[in-house]
Amino acid sequence: MKNSTEFVHVRRKPSAVIGRVLLYILIIAGCIIMLMPFAWMISSSLKVEKDVFTYPIRWIPAEPRWKNYQLIWEKVPLLNGFKNSAIMTLSTMVLQITTSSLAAYAFAKLEFKGRNLLFLIYVTTIAIPWQVYMVPQYIMMSGWHLTDSLGGLILMHAFTAFGVFMMRQFYMGVPNELIEAARIDGLSELGIWIKLMIPLSKPAVATLAITAFIFEWNDFMGPRIYLSSMSKQTLQLVLRLFNTQYSSNYAQMMAAATVALVPVFILFVFLQRYFVEGVATSGLKG
Repeated sequence: MKNSTEFVHVRRKPSAVIGRVLLYILIIAGCIIMLMPFAWMISSSLKVEKDVFTYPIRWIPAEPRWKNYQLIWEKVPLLNGFKNSAIMTLSTMVLQITTSSLAAYAFAKLEFKGRNLLFLIYVTTIAIPWQVYMVPQYIMMSGWHLTDSLGGLILMHAFTAFGVFMMRQFYMGVPNELIEAARIDGLSELGIWIKLMIPLSKPAVATLAITAFIFEWNDFMGPRIYLSSMSKQTLQLVLRLFNTQYSSNYAQMMAAATVALVPVFILFVFLQRYFVEGVATSGLKG
């Protein structure tokens, strides 16, 4: 019996190995395809303008033009764009984490009349495209004198239905007995949120932080509509300055885009472990 089992194991092993090898080849091929635009961007940032669109593509320039990374700071107010984007992105990220986790705790662990209906109505707003309420929102912000202001953009993005939904799904997995024990120990609801829920929800917080950071850092349409002063323009608006009326310096544009990608890359490197865990666990309870 033992010999027959070993024979079956040996007979199946080659097919299993082939399947695993094919899977790895498919994954590697997919990764290469996804990374090619980034590789082209970095390669183009080290070329002179006339060599950017040469065919066939020369992935490694014969003479890398590192000066492009110096010129981008002199040609446009890139540093000011970085500062404005950092202010808007970090402020919005902190506010979204705070408001989403507070609302999620209320929807997940507090009992009040109409809780489920209110949550359903709030989450349904995710399905409404921004273009639907873009004009009424602009009229409202104009009435509050918050146009051409980073504060106005931060206020508009301080609340997110997606963040509330994701955090609530995570909080639903926290045992109610743990909450009741904290209440018996004398903690208020705010104290439970600060001392218990936030430390337990690091994966969900990291996931929300990354998604909020990426969206705000790369947002173009919102700042384009609301910001008119050059001194308040964000990084994405500054990048368009490389496109002039008569010409576009794509080499310098790619250099600036590469620099703009660095903060997102650093954030993901530090939070990727929590991000993967948060994506895997936030939707298990409902």
